[in-house]
Parts: sequence; C-alpha cells; structure tokens
Amino acid sequence: MKPKIIKTQAKEIFTKTKLPGADWVINQYVGCGHNCSYCYARFIGRWKGYGEWGSWIEAKINAPELVKGKLVKGRVFMSSVSDAYQPIEKELGLTRKVLENMDKNTDLSILTKSDLVLRDIDILKQFKSVDVGFTINSFSGKEKEIFEPDSPTSEERIKAMKMLKESGIKTYAFVSPTIPGLIDLNKVIDQTKDYADYYWFEVLNLRGAGKEFSDILEKEYPESYKIMGDRDLFTEFLSDLKSVIQKYGVKTKGIEIH
Repeated sequence: MKPKIIKTQAKEIFTKTKLPGADWVINQYVGCGHNCSYCYARFIGRWKGYGEWGSWIEAKINAPELVKGKLVKGRVFMSSVSDAYQPIEKELGLTRKVLENMDKNTDLSILTKSDLVLRDIDILKQFKSVDVGFTINSFSGKEKEIFEPDSPTSEERIKAMKMLKESGIKTYAFVSPTIPGLIDLNKVIDQTKDYADYYWFEVLNLRGAGKEFSDILEKEYPESYKIMGDRDLFTEFLSDLKSVIQKYGVKTKGIEIH
C-alpha cells in the first residue's frame, strides 16, 4: 500500500549530530517507504502519531528554500531518519530540489538504498566534496522479503555504485545490518571492492532495531539470535568479521558495534 504523505513546513533543515563522520544531518523526509523491519528510526513513529512505520512519510516541502544561501561548517549527512531516494522521491523530487539549491561548497555525504540517485548525477558532480554510500548486504529471497521488503535489491545498488564511480563520484559501501549467519561478508566485499572508495561496517544493533524485529529474528533465525545474545559466540563472530576485512585490506572508516 502506498504510504500517506504528510506535507509540513520546517523551521530549520540542518541539525547538529553525533553520528560518526558527520557534523550535521539533513532530513527533507521523515519516515521511509522502503519499510525495512530493522530500521533504527522506527522509534520516531511514537512521537509523530501518524500510524505504523512505513505507512506514512513526512515531506518538508520548504526544505529547498531552507538550504538556499546557507553554508554550514563541517560534514553534512543525508539522511538519518529516512532515505533521500525512497520511492516517493520520484513523485515529489524534493531531494533533487534540495541539491539544486544547496551551496556546492557543502561537504556532503549521502546514504541510500536506491539506484534513483543516478538521476541526480548531473547535480552531484557540481559539488566540490560529495560521496554517495549504498547500504549493501547479501539479503535475498526470504531475508530480503522479511528485512527490506520495498527497497531495491543489493544487485541494483551495486550496479548504481559502479555507475557513480565511473562518473567520477566518490562512493562507499555501508555494510549493514551485519547479522551473524545472514551476511556473506566475503561476497559483499568481492562484489563492491572495485567500486567502493571506502567502507563502513555496522553490526546489527538489536536493541535499536526494536522488540518487533528482535522477535522476528528469534522466530525465523534462532541461531543468529542466539549468537547476538551470547557474549562468547558474539565475540567469535566479531573476530571472524574483522579477519575477513583484514584479508581484503579495504579502506575502512569504522566498524560500528553497539
């Protein structure tokens, strides 16, 4: 079902953040039509009162005006509680308008799950400092349907990463959520190492994903759930993960373990 769109007017669009590697975040949307079951931003739904996560999207329609003529110091991350290139962007074009109006001296980093970002290559190339990251994992079949039901496939994301790289735009792979037994890290790196300038690795934050996701993981993938809750097994999993990363020697900005 198509999400309900709530159009709002924001007072500010740049927000200070403590996210690793960023000084500011910009969210022209709140909520996301990709409807990923592990999304850490789901908690926002309790504050908004619009309904179940994935059933609504808030669009700050004045965001393009708010960025115009404003240059913040530091790195700007797009987006922390949405995806700038979720399906509704095809209709509203809000992200494109924001990028058009944004000062091209902005140090910008975009993270997405969508190949729709290819539409904006012409604008992205105008920025003096920009990189585009893709959330990459090896989910397919059942896992994809449970975890990321309405997002483009990993194959589509990797193809888009390749095209951005070939267009001269810096790219990175955000390998997340890294779940024991459900992520083929060798495969992920093999498929992306020629196109990613660097990597972020994020191990699943089970608490951040919420009880509903935790219950799903326990029911559908009990072995993965067991490893997440057992200190010794989890430590072994982390050791194996780090060994794979070291084996490939890829440039890594960080391994986020919550």
